[in-house]
Amino acid sequence: MVRNITLSADETVLRRAREKAVSENRSLNHAFREWLERYAGRENAADAFDALLKRLSYVRPGRKFSREEMNER
Repeated sequence: MVRNITLSADETVLRRAREKAVSENRSLNHAFREWLERYAGRENAADAFDALLKRLSYVRPGRKFSREEMNER
């Protein structure tokens, strides 16, 4: 379900944002929805990263690597 919300923004910022959206052939509303999706997903990304680190916590190299070894490509 899509809900309408009301936001406040500086006129200059709003004008520049509208101009940028037009230059990208999309609406400011669409750009904001994309931003909101990314913003809301940040926690999930951080949680997923933490879970990955937990799953890989068993990995041990067995020794300490030298600076040269760590920088080899």
